[in-house]
Amino acid sequence: MTDMTRRNVLKASAAGAGAALVPTAWTAVARAGSQAPPQALAAGDLALWYDEAAGTDWLRALPIGNGRLGAMVFGNVDTERLQLNEDTIWAGGPYDSANSRGAANLAEIRRRVFADQWSQAQDLINQTMMGTPGGQLAYQPVGNLRLALGAASGVSQYTRTLDLTTATVTTTYLQNGVRYTREVFASAPDQVIVLRLTADRANSITFNATFDSPQRTTGSSPDAATIALDGISGNMEGVTGSVRFLALAHAVTTGGTVSSSGGTLRVSGATSVTVLVSIGSSYVNYRTVNGDYQGAARTRLNAARTVGIDQLRSRHLADYQALFDRVRINLGRTAAADQPTDVRIAQHASANDPQFSALLFQYGRYLLISSSRPGTQPANLQGIWNDSMTPPWDSKYTINANLPMNYWPADTTNLSECFRPVFDMVRDLSVTGARVAQAQYGAGGWVTHHNTDGWRGASVVDGPLWGMWQTGGAWLASLIWEHYLFTGDVEFLRTNYPALKGAAQFFLDTLVTHPTLGYLVTNPSNSPELAHHTDVSVCAGPTMDNQILRDLLDAAARASEVLGVDATFRAQARATRDRLPPMRVGSRGNIQEWLADWIEPERTHRHVSHLYGLHPSNQITRRGTPQLYEAARRTLELRGDDGTGWSLAWKINFWARLEDAARAHKLVRDLVRTDRLAPNMFDLHPPFQIDGNFGATSGIAEMLLQSHNGELHLLPALPTAWPTGQVSGLRGRGGYTVGVAWSSGQADEIVVRADRDGTLRLRARLFTGAFTVTDVSDGSTPATTRPETDVVQLTVRSGRTYRAARPGVTPTPTVTPTTPAPPTTPPTTPPTTPPTTPPTTSPPAPSGARATYRVTNSWSGGFQGEVTVTAGTTAIRGWTVTWTFANGQVVNQVWSGVHSQSGANVTVRNADYNGALPAGGATTFGFIATVNGSTNNPPTNLTCTTT
Repeated sequence: MTDMTRRNVLKASAAGAGAALVPTAWTAVARAGSQAPPQALAAGDLALWYDEAAGTDWLRALPIGNGRLGAMVFGNVDTERLQLNEDTIWAGGPYDSANSRGAANLAEIRRRVFADQWSQAQDLINQTMMGTPGGQLAYQPVGNLRLALGAASGVSQYTRTLDLTTATVTTTYLQNGVRYTREVFASAPDQVIVLRLTADRANSITFNATFDSPQRTTGSSPDAATIALDGISGNMEGVTGSVRFLALAHAVTTGGTVSSSGGTLRVSGATSVTVLVSIGSSYVNYRTVNGDYQGAARTRLNAARTVGIDQLRSRHLADYQALFDRVRINLGRTAAADQPTDVRIAQHASANDPQFSALLFQYGRYLLISSSRPGTQPANLQGIWNDSMTPPWDSKYTINANLPMNYWPADTTNLSECFRPVFDMVRDLSVTGARVAQAQYGAGGWVTHHNTDGWRGASVVDGPLWGMWQTGGAWLASLIWEHYLFTGDVEFLRTNYPALKGAAQFFLDTLVTHPTLGYLVTNPSNSPELAHHTDVSVCAGPTMDNQILRDLLDAAARASEVLGVDATFRAQARATRDRLPPMRVGSRGNIQEWLADWIEPERTHRHVSHLYGLHPSNQITRRGTPQLYEAARRTLELRGDDGTGWSLAWKINFWARLEDAARAHKLVRDLVRTDRLAPNMFDLHPPFQIDGNFGATSGIAEMLLQSHNGELHLLPALPTAWPTGQVSGLRGRGGYTVGVAWSSGQADEIVVRADRDGTLRLRARLFTGAFTVTDVSDGSTPATTRPETDVVQLTVRSGRTYRAARPGVTPTPTVTPTTPAPPTTPPTTPPTTPPTTPPTTSPPAPSGARATYRVTNSWSGGFQGEVTVTAGTTAIRGWTVTWTFANGQVVNQVWSGVHSQSGANVTVRNADYNGALPAGGATTFGFIATVNGSTNNPPTNLTCTTT
């Protein structure tokens, strides 16, 4: 993070704008005789709970989200506050970040770097390579919905809970003999935030509701039960704010009265109230901001108004739990879990609280589900939760650590769908980054540096000390292949291969030969955010660049092989990969961070970038590269354990990969302290950065299962603090879903379900003693081999489940991977799920393009689908897909396209969202629709026309 943006952080703090800023640690005192409330126990302790309201402290409010909409729920008795976000509300508007002066000065910059004239090189970068503007633009809030409920006196039995199993915040208390309850959730199927208020005495609910916002807004009352907030995003870096938004809040009451005038919603004497919040944005994509934001907000609200609260809740639960329930974890429970969550954090260093590690793990999964869904923006530096016009580091996307870290748990913890927004972004960046590549490097392909934003800025920002790092886009593009290793989805690989190839092509065009070492190197670049001499970071061929490029070039070559294309390019990529500098062990026994054995001026720096090869990559392993493995350990010893919240989280992953259970667990405990976790468990740099939450979830997963080395390694870093436990639903590369139960620190039972045929290699201490292996599908005993004393190998078949266990161990049902469980809180009317609709493919257009329609999720009364458009042998500039529904289905929302519907006939156009498709290229748009009854037949007359 840059000093430039850090100065902005300090300014925001002084102005009181950044409520998320925490300059010092906070405190909490243990409650005598405390017991977890029934809501937390019903959730199996997978709940954050408190016996006090959040007050004005944003870091005590609780987050909800559906990927697009987010809210922080404060739970105050007198005034409920929902602080609102929509993921496309960004300052400014579309801009071109490329600096046309760059290419002409690149040769001189390189000469200065190779001549060790680093300061002079940075000066020239500052003059000719900085983006336009020199900083990027901020993610911003919509505003607040506040409910004035009356006095806070006479209150007892107060509890505030975020139930991770239902994605619902509940506030309940007794006031003057009346039990009041509020529940808040963000529905992905219905694209609204739902606030439900009830009382156990009739006609007891009275409040006034209003919107407010730090943006330029106008409030109104569009009808007798609705209030509205119409606004526009802020100006920044000389770019005029251009994202329009409309927020609507509508009340439906049982008993009492409701009225609205002058921007105030008034409810009086109700027994129950449902408040629906809908938000529309004019942001269409990084180039287009003319969307019908008012129509979008109204359409979603009107649709939700026709749905009762029980069905809203049941659809929300079915959608959310289909993701969350895939992974279950039990690390044991002690009396420490009977304290409120903030107390558990404050006393964690002195308490035995293994369940908190399970809570931290599942909280990260909850946050990813809530901030990243198909069709949304990727989770940014704060997920989707931000209350400031000038948030720390602009709450955008820092690529040199934070954005990739956000998605480390996506595949390993079985949330593959949540990864999709990243690949949408990569395809966008392949367009904006191509412009930067040509203007600043005279190169083909595409490049992105250390940050991007909602407008997909790709150039150097914040100053050369931080921003002159070339491999941000390379890291993001390599995630395409990494994701494919988990899913085996060839169509996904085909769709994203052009972006992967383009990222590699940039470096085929720009790597230069080191004048004395002879290797191909990046120049100019840096090792992220760390000076190698006083005030200079720019250099050639830093270790992290070489590691990332080794992954990128290998991924591009292997992808071309899978797809059967680009043999010449494949050979060039592999030849270039083989000329990259190897990792070196320095004079201190450490992995060198640079080509030269420099001693870093800041020894305990938060970034440990040169261990990318240890994690997330697999270039440093215990058994494959033992010398580098020991050097990686020495590197971490020199850097030290302490660091920012996200740095501690990355170190959990490092130590797990080193198979050092005690040290990995120490880092988990180091993260759970009041200067690194907020009361609401948000990770603190400080201030708040969500990547530490995701990094912790990833690290705990790595302690239990690793698959980066061509095998499934069970319990590779299991600490003594978790002597007995179970986990199920974790995912391994190669297409495996894994469960394991253990006692006395050793696996009792391992269960693996295979997605595809192949050879499975399992490593665990279990195999050093007596064990059995069974094909659960038919009870047979598959043939196994023993390549090593703790390894077994067997041939597996797609769809079958295999169990390895100590003799006499009874099968553990919770370990066996299963399909997602039904909602744990059943609705009043159980949902009837429509049957899955088989994929339908259109006849080819004259250009050869086809459209394939499929249903991806369904619930009572609705479903989610997607259509993939694939170009034929001819490139296309734009496309239109039409179809006819057979059962009265109605499309409510489309992302990555503009739709219209007349009766049963649907038209979706996408002339400019993703730009032209190359020959063989593909893109996907998603949609949500309603359906009457249980019949959801495939569409008829599916056609694709192109221009």
